[in-house]
Amino acid sequence: MPGKTITTKQVKVYMTARQAGYSQIVAAAKAGISERSGRNIEHGKWLADNCRHTWRTRPDPLATVWEKELVPLLEQAPSLSPITLLEDLQAKYPGLYPDKLLRTLQRRVKRWKALFGPEKEVIFRQAHEPGRLGLSDFTRLKKVVITIQGSPLKHLLYHFRLAHSGWSYVKVVLGGESYTALTEGLQNALWRLGGAPQEHRTDSLSAAFKNLTTVEQQDLATNYEAFCQHYHMLASRNNPGISHENGSIESPHGHIKRRIKQALLLRNSCDFISIEAYQDWMDSVVNQHNRRNAKAFAIDREALQVLPAYKTIDYTELLVKVTTSSTIDVRRVTYTVPSRLQGETLRIHLYHDRLQCYLGAQLVITLKRIYSNNTIRARSIDYRHVIHSLVRKPQAFRYSRLRDDLLPNEFYKQIWQHVNQKLPSKLACKFIVELLHLAATNNCEAALAIDVLTMIANNQELSLTQLKTKYQIVQQVDNNTLQSIAVMQHALAGYNQLIGGSYA
Repeated sequence: MPGKTITTKQVKVYMTARQAGYSQIVAAAKAGISERSGRNIEHGKWLADNCRHTWRTRPDPLATVWEKELVPLLEQAPSLSPITLLEDLQAKYPGLYPDKLLRTLQRRVKRWKALFGPEKEVIFRQAHEPGRLGLSDFTRLKKVVITIQGSPLKHLLYHFRLAHSGWSYVKVVLGGESYTALTEGLQNALWRLGGAPQEHRTDSLSAAFKNLTTVEQQDLATNYEAFCQHYHMLASRNNPGISHENGSIESPHGHIKRRIKQALLLRNSCDFISIEAYQDWMDSVVNQHNRRNAKAFAIDREALQVLPAYKTIDYTELLVKVTTSSTIDVRRVTYTVPSRLQGETLRIHLYHDRLQCYLGAQLVITLKRIYSNNTIRARSIDYRHVIHSLVRKPQAFRYSRLRDDLLPNEFYKQIWQHVNQKLPSKLACKFIVELLHLAATNNCEAALAIDVLTMIANNQELSLTQLKTKYQIVQQVDNNTLQSIAVMQHALAGYNQLIGGSYA
């Protein structure tokens, strides 16, 4: 039958173009064939793909080495790559096998592996029954910098998803993957969901147990099992390094992150006033995603287990003693606490973003959690916790290990640098310590720093007396305003009507 060999795809492209009203010339150009071939197609004179010739049209450049040398190598090590085989040939036979043979060798190796290579792993697509499986994982927003009032926020996203309906919950997580981030996010997801699936799956959780001792890892593993038992969920994990076993959430990571990035483009800003505002915005984006799965979710919800009457522990509990320096050490980070707690043993509820400190059953303080890197310890120092003691011995400030951390911001660091250069050592320490004491006792940290920096810029004398007078008067005026409340005492005789008697 006359005609030129043409692929089925080219025929479809040509006929679609012709049906759309294009001429033979234009339709043939769209299909990548000649005008004459187009006419042959319309007249039924074309050869299908399976009618192509099977004989070689040029000599085989690998004929002398393929069966004798290359095939034995592939049989011995099927993972050998074509470039490795070509370089081996070039080393053995200089000048006979140029680089342009790489594509030929790639095709030959690919076909050999398809015909004679080892068996490949088969992925078995799963049927997801309603209410059976929920999955958790952590992910990161790449190529997007979220800022809080201009400062970059280092964070992860905890993602929970129902396998059947695709219902999702996303929580902003500070620090890295951890047991507390997992359980807090999972518990929030379950209570927002209004039920619990029969099984909860995660990855191997290796990151959550990183840098922990064997005993601590066992404790957290036991706590996680107890957490899942509280919600009557079977705890399961996929095998390490086998990501497709968690495919019901690994792939949807990309979908939810694309939606988040699109929403940021619509918002035209990646800056938020607070982490709470960022989380609220994230909830609105995810809720919009969930509304698209409302019908499937209605089926999922009917099959979910009923939640227990109360929540369970979703934090790590630690016992820490307060040192004589009014500090505690938690996960390689030093925190200050109010000095009245010295010598006490605090029970710490450690979350991904905060420390709740209890003395017995009484919550005494909540601290923002700080993370250290693997080599350097970190500090979270609040001068308000220790300034009442430091003001009685200001010279201890100069060589204190916490000196730079006691200064709350760059403004106070500039002030200390100035007075340390301009004033004698004792006076410099006395000035900065009393300045911090004034800021703490009168709650005027920001305004006080601006006043002092203004005095420095104008070459004015730094007078603590003047500053104390100004801010203490303001405080007294505020207190007097709050206390000027007129109270009128009613007459006691008015009770006679209630007791039915008289009062003498």
